[in-house]
Amino acid sequence: MNKLSLLVLYGGASEEREVSIKSAREFARHLDTDKYAPIYVYIAREGFWSLADSPSDEPRRDTLAALSVNWMNKGLLVLRDGGFETLSVDVVFPMLHGKYGEDGIIQGVLEASGIPYVGCGVAASAVCMDKSLTSLVAAAAGVSAPRHIILYKNDDATSCGMRYPLFVKPARSGSSFGVSKVYGPDTLPAAVEEARRYDDKVLVEEAIDGREIGCAVLGNGATLLTGALDQIELSGGFFRIHQEANPERGSQNATVTVPAPIPESSRELAISAAKTVYRAVGCRGLARVDMFLTPDGRIVLNEINTMPGFTSYSRYPRMMASAGIPMRELIDRLVDLALDNGDGL
Repeated sequence: MNKLSLLVLYGGASEEREVSIKSAREFARHLDTDKYAPIYVYIAREGFWSLADSPSDEPRRDTLAALSVNWMNKGLLVLRDGGFETLSVDVVFPMLHGKYGEDGIIQGVLEASGIPYVGCGVAASAVCMDKSLTSLVAAAAGVSAPRHIILYKNDDATSCGMRYPLFVKPARSGSSFGVSKVYGPDTLPAAVEEARRYDDKVLVEEAIDGREIGCAVLGNGATLLTGALDQIELSGGFFRIHQEANPERGSQNATVTVPAPIPESSRELAISAAKTVYRAVGCRGLARVDMFLTPDGRIVLNEINTMPGFTSYSRYPRMMASAGIPMRELIDRLVDLALDNGDGL
């Protein structure tokens, strides 16, 4: 059997690069090498690409790489010794999180390469990366989202006209980087400045009273499969596991339970809402839809993560495993979905 040439991109220039590296290492541990011939390419913080034998090894700094955008010579260009060779690539898995990984930029490069890739396309990636745009699409599709205001670079941050407590967030960032919970107007300016470290566009958003639940979605178009829902229970603060010192040992302030201990009627409502916003935004391949379940039984969207983590402690693979889809099978399904949708539409 001929092996599929699978290019795995990891690292990147965003604040989530360490999560990406951990995701790639866990991915490599489960990859079926009888079926796939992996090519690992590390993207440095400075932006250069280089080959690596595996995500656990040091990249080969003397071997730079780039994707060809010449469709007459598709593949990965490997530059060394004053020349280059082209490695054939059947499918790309962009194991990249945050800016330059989930915001449509790398997806645009992959579209230009003409090579099928795992995950959402340019438009869906860009919309889901911007929480304010996600809220607009969700509302248009009939799914509630938190009320918010937007502050741009030079906007006044001393008041917002909303009831406290509030969340202040970079509009286009992930893993809770730059996020603060604000209990009064005296700490609002500092929270906005913290968010502006990551994005000039800042959301000031109402805090939703409810359980935080997640839904792992897999599929293209009308054919969607979901994992078991999970629930995050907090002892204080808010969920920010990727910023903790030893996330592999668990969160310092949160317990994640899979499956979520919620009524069947609430589970069905959450899955319906997750599928609705997934389709409305135009997601394909995979996404994790984070929501709130309020005390009166309503579902309120939190955000959509178009390339969720694949680390040993990540929520998406745990939800899928709980539904009977282990990591190795999950990889196969994602690659098949990418190849079925290889036209990039």
